[in-house]
Amino acid sequence: MDILPDPEMIDDDAPEWTVAMNAAAVSVRALPKTLQAKLKIGRPKAKDPKRIVTLRLRSSLFAAYEAQGSDWRARMERVLGDAIAKDGGSKPG
Repeated sequence: MDILPDPEMIDDDAPEWTVAMNAAAVSVRALPKTLQAKLKIGRPKAKDPKRIVTLRLRSSLFAAYEAQGSDWRARMERVLGDAIAKDGGSKPG
């Protein structure tokens, strides 16, 4: 069963990738090193990267933040950063 593309989504500037295009594709690693250096691969490295942590907090605290909207993690991080700055430390970020 072939799935046909939506005619509204067809774009002449960005045609659908074909088997022939896939066969002709070249890996970035196969390109000359000078060209590889000019290509930006991936997202830029953050100056202060985030880390995944495990932290035990009350469920009611999470419920209160989640009830304020989907960006609760960013708000929680902002509150923690503001508390560090208020206590005389340098605010991260």
